[in-house]
Amino acid sequence: MGDIGQFLPMILIFVVAYFFMIRPQMKRQKDEKKFSAELKRGDRVITKSGLHGKVVDLNEKDSSCVLETMAGKLKFDRSAISMEMSVKLNAPEK
Repeated sequence: MGDIGQFLPMILIFVVAYFFMIRPQMKRQKDEKKFSAELKRGDRVITKSGLHGKVVDLNEKDSSCVLETMAGKLKFDRSAISMEMSVKLNAPEK
């Protein structure tokens, strides 16, 4: 019992770190991957740098997409599209 008692605080620290830090980050990564996989033509999105646009073309080969903006068409990697900002942009108004 004495040996387990010495390591119990360390084990509890790892358990707490897993549930409060590692697990939420893994869930966020999974959600972002799902979001980028579900992109389709016509979706209004915002990039992580703040550029607003509409998806015109998706390329599965190199995981890129072409966005139409007021300045023209630009090619971005799908990972450059912000999930949180795009969801807020497309949320129905109350």
